[in-house]
Amino acid sequence: MPLSSELTLASSPRAAADARRWVGDICQRLERPDLVECAELGVSELVANALLHASAPYKVRVRGTASHPRIEVVDGSTRPPEPPSRVESDDLDLLLTFGRGLSMVAQCALAWGATIESDGKIVWFEPAPEMSESNSVEWVIDRLEPAPSPPERPTGDATVEVRLRGIDVPLYASLARQYSELRRELRLLSLSHQSDYPLAGDLTAMFANFERQFPEAFDEQIREAEARGLPRVDVTFPMAREAGPILVTMTEMFDVADAFCRAERLLSIARTPRQRALHGWLLGELVHQLDGAASRPWSGSAPPATPSTSQVG
Repeated sequence: MPLSSELTLASSPRAAADARRWVGDICQRLERPDLVECAELGVSELVANALLHASAPYKVRVRGTASHPRIEVVDGSTRPPEPPSRVESDDLDLLLTFGRGLSMVAQCALAWGATIESDGKIVWFEPAPEMSESNSVEWVIDRLEPAPSPPERPTGDATVEVRLRGIDVPLYASLARQYSELRRELRLLSLSHQSDYPLAGDLTAMFANFERQFPEAFDEQIREAEARGLPRVDVTFPMAREAGPILVTMTEMFDVADAFCRAERLLSIARTPRQRALHGWLLGELVHQLDGAASRPWSGSAPPATPSTSQVG
């Protein structure tokens, strides 16, 4: 079952203990007592490291599924964590101390790394059933990707002025957050589990190409509607006719991603039925309008059957 829990931590010596207890309780509720020791040790070390070397706000999250939970510690510093130094496996004091860098996290993890964002970082790990004798698990560091540059826009008959009418702004915002998590998950998989998920890198590239089809004018109109608290908004922007087949392919890829999420092969949460309905309408509208059809407003329900590539002129 997909999960997403978050705890805000105080900037105090109690933070590591609070995080340790909270994460341990979640593992027990997930019926994963096998992960409690590594989860508690790893999160204690990450929180101690954040308090010593980073800045507020501090948060701890548990994401993913009961089968593959991931623990994340968020702080307000964009400075990457220092890579761990090697430790001797017979150091008996290791389990009794905090603040020894990230070596202990590596011993507690099946996979781990850090994501550097514009306003802070996330250091994460997937707890192992038991500690390893060395910190040999390779870690990955992922910097927030800049927004993909849109390709040079053709003019004249090569573009179509498309209009999306009545977009549900709060629902679209929730869909955008779900999409962002899915993109990050795919990127993490491509970096840390490429052998287990060989398609993750290809899907990451496909998603980047998909994003390039949308001009900045689209995002600007959505952001303005959110800032004004509008429940619905109409947006108009130019789109290249050649984007049609890409949109059809990605409609199918989003359905595949949902199936992977439900099967717990991805740690992200699948789109809700309402998110999926809005997404299907939006992509279907773009394909239809690029093919010369008139715009149809969002009705709040599922769209007609997904168009095939034969409908794209």
